[in-house]
Amino acid sequence: MERIFGIDLGTTNSLIAYLDGDSPRVIRDARTGEALLPSVVSFPAPGETVVGAEARALAARHPRQTIASVKRFMGLGSDHIRDDDRDYYSFAEADSPIVRFRLHERTCTPPEISALILAELKRRAEEALGEPVTRAVITVPAYFNDSQRQATKDAGRLAGLEVLRLLNEPTAASLAYGLDRRNQGTIAVYDLGGGTFDISILKLQEGIFQVLATNGDTRLGGDDLDRRLAALLLEQVSVERRSHPEVLQAATRAAEQAKVRLTEAEATELSLSLPALGVAVSLPLTRAQLDAAVGDIVERTLTPCERALKDAGLSPAEVDEVVLVGGSTRVPLVRRRVEEFFGRRPHVELDPDEVVALGAAIQAGVLSGRHSDMLLLDVVPLSLGIETVGGVMERIVERNSTIPIIARQVFTTYVDNQTAVDFHVLQGERELVRDNRSLARFKLRGIEPLPAGMPRLEVTFMVDANGILNVTARDQRTGREQSVDVKPSYGLTDEMVETMLEASIDHAEEDVTARLLIEARNDAEALVRATRKQIEHALAEELAVVEAALARLEEAMPGTDYNRIRDLTEELNQATTPLAQRLMDTSVREALEQRRIDDLP
Repeated sequence: MERIFGIDLGTTNSLIAYLDGDSPRVIRDARTGEALLPSVVSFPAPGETVVGAEARALAARHPRQTIASVKRFMGLGSDHIRDDDRDYYSFAEADSPIVRFRLHERTCTPPEISALILAELKRRAEEALGEPVTRAVITVPAYFNDSQRQATKDAGRLAGLEVLRLLNEPTAASLAYGLDRRNQGTIAVYDLGGGTFDISILKLQEGIFQVLATNGDTRLGGDDLDRRLAALLLEQVSVERRSHPEVLQAATRAAEQAKVRLTEAEATELSLSLPALGVAVSLPLTRAQLDAAVGDIVERTLTPCERALKDAGLSPAEVDEVVLVGGSTRVPLVRRRVEEFFGRRPHVELDPDEVVALGAAIQAGVLSGRHSDMLLLDVVPLSLGIETVGGVMERIVERNSTIPIIARQVFTTYVDNQTAVDFHVLQGERELVRDNRSLARFKLRGIEPLPAGMPRLEVTFMVDANGILNVTARDQRTGREQSVDVKPSYGLTDEMVETMLEASIDHAEEDVTARLLIEARNDAEALVRATRKQIEHALAEELAVVEAALARLEEAMPGTDYNRIRDLTEELNQATTPLAQRLMDTSVREALEQRRIDDLP
């Protein structure tokens, strides 16, 4: 069987690995011996493309034509480009709603840039092993949303790869550490890479890995540490030179090198020298100064840890193992704060840059049948649902539901004789549509025109093993259906992710109150409409009671007391029950009168 490869498409560096017997191995460049391929692509001249270490070396001379940390832009729209992004890159914002980098006379999307990195990994593996590389498992941050995952699959396709599975990076790391050999346990995987942060809480039992909860920030990582240190260095540069692209790139590179040195040393020199621009500055930097400069960034990673534990229903003391992943976890402050938070020493035995690729190779072995004694179960990171009457989000798939998953729910119409229904697919944790994220819209046509409440419309949400969503709506009476693959043109920024989760907690009480009020008004409005249509059939002795109850309910509906609206709805429902029963009896009798005895079952 053709081999399946595991790829860690990282923000800072990327790797490719394979299963050699029962052991995962990272493939090294046959020419340089390096395992890490810097995730950098440079276009120094029109028609010229350079990938990897050579591209990184060109960043200082061609800062606007060199793209690093492209993973931060995967699946994002141009309206999510931040001001500091524009300091480093040129964007073709007017050409498309999605992110496009302007590179000489051409533009490139993040998936196209990522495809060049994947193609270089593919070439490396084919050269080292002498066999074709066509199928792969690619890792993604656990907190990547649907559009970011789809962008990653698109990048693989552009590179000539069949992407068999997108695997969450923290899940891959747990495999690489061999934690599957435990009979059972709870594992926290803390993954701080160059541009993304993820925390996953996994439960292991009898060879089954299940992600209990995930959280994180898609735009937080080692790059932020580097930029913070670079800012200290740029304070020494003249104001007119600080924003020069070449100065910014060189300062960031110098900051990264100083950060690396301080993982072992207690002090170093942070320096920048660009003679052609007349820039030559330096300042001493101690590990304590580094800790003070980036301490708040490290603390930002602990809030998602708290949320993930809360979602999993666990305390830090209930976690059996803690795994550190990502090159930024080499920073001593990061290791110390993680150990203090969880109350136990984390695993750091494996190279944090290689551990995800090794895990991806193991998962590739599972798919190819070479390693079949375990099962991986991931989860949906954010709830999925549709809009219902009054602007309420009805959740169909709850966040942290295990995937792959199929969930169904039956809905109906709200007005008489509808022949089409608009469906609005949403993602988020708030109760109202306006506070959640729109994923897609589609229309189901050809519904049989019936009174409101009669049609049965089944909505199916299917999330595959890669976290990609398909939504189908089907009229159970006519069999007509319409489906949509949710592939939005842009994804969530870190601010949006944080807002969605924090707001769901901060506004929980007012959200529930708003939802209850909308639902109470919807129920009341439906009953009032039905009552108005049939009140002419009420008996004389019923009429006064029904009209009085109807008036009280209509007076209360504009108010904000949902309990009063509900109580008066029930009062009107009780008052109209005899009328409803008589109308039902009449309908049944008329239906039977039109049928022969032989027609009855």
